[in-house]
Amino acid sequence: MALEIERRFLVAGDGWRLHADAPQALAQGYLSASSEGLTLRVRQAAPLPAEDGGEPTAAAAAAGSGAGEAWLTLKLPAAGIARHEFEYAIPALDAEQLLALCPTALRKRRHPLALPGGDWVLDVFEGPNAPLVIAEVELERCDSPVTVPPWCVRELTGDGRFSNAALARQPFAGWPDADRAAVEQLLVADA
Repeated sequence: MALEIERRFLVAGDGWRLHADAPQALAQGYLSASSEGLTLRVRQAAPLPAEDGGEPTAAAAAAGSGAGEAWLTLKLPAAGIARHEFEYAIPALDAEQLLALCPTALRKRRHPLALPGGDWVLDVFEGPNAPLVIAEVELERCDSPVTVPPWCVRELTGDGRFSNAALARQPFAGWPDADRAAVEQLLVADA
């Protein structure tokens, strides 16, 4: 049984860029997402051109074909920082068709991060979820030690408002003014 053990952090500033590899563009939609945490997600990834506007880097090209890699993922409700996750590769055309059927979706750019203590990635959200930047670390065990970088200004693990499914359903731009302002204040104060 696949088990995802993950911690998530709100990111301020651009100190993370020193640790980032080439990003992938991700489109992900939710065919089903409950407030209890059961989700059925479709994700499609595509490499992005290099920052200078040239061809995708070798790492980005290896991460996905021009049409993009795609997955169907079932996630069960979390127990602490762990949850069961089952992920299956699907054809890119199937993903495009499924994404069109999703009632909620979001877009982001995902950067692999070269940091110790687990598999780190950083998501830069686009559209109505900008300017959110969230770092995630997948761990081998729930009690694995984590050295949290200084640009991670608040732990979000367990805060359901920041799950991808919740952000697809209720984008950051549509949050109540006071809630959005509290998050934006963290981003400015620690940038």
